[in-house]
Amino acid sequence: MASTFSKWLVDPKKNPLAAIHKKSLSARLRNYGLRYDDLHDPMYDLDVKEALNRLPREIVDARIQRLKRAMDLSMKHQYLPEDLQAMQTPFRSYLQEMLALVKRERAEREALGALPLYQRTIP
Repeated sequence: MASTFSKWLVDPKKNPLAAIHKKSLSARLRNYGLRYDDLHDPMYDLDVKEALNRLPREIVDARIQRLKRAMDLSMKHQYLPEDLQAMQTPFRSYLQEMLALVKRERAEREALGALPLYQRTIP
């Protein structure tokens, strides 16, 4: 029961409040030219760091460029021009598949009792 409710709660297609939240989040990400996956912090979650290491270099470079542009715009108290905001795709994922693979591999290693690929300590 709780699982069904939690799925309904976060699904924008079924819950109108989730749809409103997704729309406002999309607008805020478009203002700075970011994607939702850009919000993951590799220093906080080592699975994200490992997934980013496995992605092609051009994808990681594009992510870094988007983050730099967003920080620059934020420091200047500006937004992207309207024509560039219209071109942004904030919910087009580039990290989720690799992140799911890394988490599955980590869970499999733990189930088999193998040593982890990396230490699970947060700096």
